[in-house]
Amino acid sequence: MPRNKIKFALRISPEMQELVKELCPRDNCQTQNEFIERAIRFYAGYVSGKEAMEYLPPALVSAIRAAVKASEDRLSRLLFKLAVEMDMMMNILAAGMELTDEDLRELRPRCVREVKETRGRISFEDAADYQKGGRETP
Repeated sequence: MPRNKIKFALRISPEMQELVKELCPRDNCQTQNEFIERAIRFYAGYVSGKEAMEYLPPALVSAIRAAVKASEDRLSRLLFKLAVEMDMMMNILAAGMELTDEDLRELRPRCVREVKETRGRISFEDAADYQKGGRETP
């Protein structure tokens, strides 16, 4: 902490002074002044909405980051597994189908449109029904 400090009058209630005295050692502060400076810094970070590290305990920030990272890792693994399964399915289907280049060019935009319109809720039955000519694209 800077050594160049100013002195000013501070009025607090006796209860607040007792609270500062009680909590000062728990926060590893050498003086009540140090405790009050830390409290001001904490509250200023909270009010200004700056980086969470300014006022959240480092352990909490670390736990939040770890939880987010674990979620990202899990989603990445699941998406990778899904991509592998999709690749296997596409290769199996492509081996058994006789599709022209024109069919493939028309299929992609139709599938993109269908996924957008259904927000990804496409069933195998709907796709089979469409391929048999039983329904139009949603």
